[in-house]
Parts: sequence; structure tokens; C-alpha cells
Amino acid sequence: MVFDARLLSGVGVMAAVVEHGGFARAAEVVGLTPSGVSRAIARLESQVGARLFDRHPRKVALTQAGARFHAEVAPLLAAIGEAAETAAADSAQVRGRLKLSVDPWFARIVLAPRLPELLARYPELSFDLRVTNAFEDMLGGGVDIAIRFGPPLGAGLIARKLLETRVLTVAAPAYLERRPRPREPADIAGHHAILFRDPQSRRPFTWEFQRGGKAVEVSVTSRLMLDDPSAALAACEAGSGLFQSFELGLESWLEGGRLVTVLDEWAEERFPLYAYYASRHHLPGKVRVFLDFLSATLAPASCR
Repeated sequence: MVFDARLLSGVGVMAAVVEHGGFARAAEVVGLTPSGVSRAIARLESQVGARLFDRHPRKVALTQAGARFHAEVAPLLAAIGEAAETAAADSAQVRGRLKLSVDPWFARIVLAPRLPELLARYPELSFDLRVTNAFEDMLGGGVDIAIRFGPPLGAGLIARKLLETRVLTVAAPAYLERRPRPREPADIAGHHAILFRDPQSRRPFTWEFQRGGKAVEVSVTSRLMLDDPSAALAACEAGSGLFQSFELGLESWLEGGRLVTVLDEWAEERFPLYAYYASRHHLPGKVRVFLDFLSATLAPASCR
């Protein structure tokens, strides 16, 4: 007999009839009408080629063939139920290796300092980090979660926004001692700029300033273009020029006075950060707790 997926459904209905003693009570359990249960049993009998129940006005009873069939399939149904429970337990437990593909700035400045807390909280969880800002094949090689700055991609993946961070223009105090502090976006034209390369287009990001819904794009002069934000900030701190950076993770530079902001009143531009994963259904426990951890960790930053 060729297997029909409806066979398993029919066996489940049969088990409900046996357990609850009739079509009407079984119907309440499996979510069918009594006539729907009757049709399911009739279809099952047709599939197995034997009458499984004797129908009486007040009750139904297994036939000899039905009793034998039920005795053979009942352990199989129990095994399927146990397998489902095991899978659910594995999904709920937080263990195994979590493979991440993470933007370099987020990995170094935000995530890495918080890994000890995660490792302590989940002793059976380990991490495999791939630090890259490339967008191609983000979930390739078994990666569970990818984290990237920028607008969401239409790549058939689930995109969960973690936050939006402001874009700030910063400089070293020593640099501003040598050049006049810009007061308007147009003043940037007389300064050296440190450019950052867009990982998607491979071209430098344009310099834009926003205030009150107005956006002003400025043409800048630069002798430095980098694709690593940490290196760009180091160059900025050394006095090489102005740099536009995410506010997220910049606190230590600003609080310590190593960098200062300019054109604060023109700093309304925001840039999103997304987590990407393959499916929103039945997330493994390790994926779920990591996403929840990120949301809780980044909540204060997302409120700025």
C-alpha cells in the first residue's frame, strides 16, 4: 500500500475514538464534527481494507481486526508523540554552538564585551563568531544569525530590527585646535574627512546632515578611506580629520574626551541595525535567548 499522509491523520482519529469511547467525544478532542470523525474512520477503513469499528446506536466498539490494528499502531503513535516532545525540549534548551556573522563595529564594541555574561548565564552554549560586514550569503556555512547595519534586505530572510542609532560627526580636540570648528554643514568643505566604505556598494558613504526633517548632503575632501570603523576612529582620534560614526558604542571616546562631536544640531540621521535569521517558527532555544539578550541589552541605546 502506498503511504497516504491522511493515513496518519485517520489513525490519530481512531485512537481518539478508542480512548474517549465514541465519535462525539472524539470529535470534541480532535476538533471535528461527529460526522467528520465518521468520515475519517470510513476513509481509514477503506485504506486498510478492513472494518475497524462496529457501529451501534449508543456506542461503537472495535472489531477483531480493529483491535489488532489499534494494538499495532498505538505504540507507534506514542513514539511519534515522544519524538515531538523531545524536539520541543531541544528547542527550549539553551545549548550547543551558536554561529554568528556579525558586523565588525557591533562585534568589537558592543557584543564582545558582553560575551562573558552570556557564557556565564548559559554554560552549555558556545559561540562561533565570523566578523564581517559583507552582505553576500550572510547565513551560509550554517550561520544561525547575521547582524548588519543598514536598511533591511529583501533576501527571503527574517529581519528583526534591533535599534536605530544616530550618526554623529566627531573629531579629536587636537584637530579642532588647528582648524575652525564647523558651525554649518557647508563649513565641512574646508575640513579633511575620513571616509567609510559602504560594504554593499564598495563606494564611500555620502556625508549627510539632517535637522527638522531637512537633509543636506555635503561634498567632502578626503585622503583617507577605510572599511573598518575601529581603524577609522583611531585615525580620527590621532587628528587625521572629521569622521561620521554611529553613536552606538561611541560612549567611551566621548566621555573620555578623546573625541568630541560637531554640528550636534544637525545629527538627526538614524541608521538601523538588523538581526537576520532563516525562520520565525520553532526557533532553537540558543537563537531565541540570544535575540532576547540583544533586545534587552540594546534597549537603553534604542531609546536615545
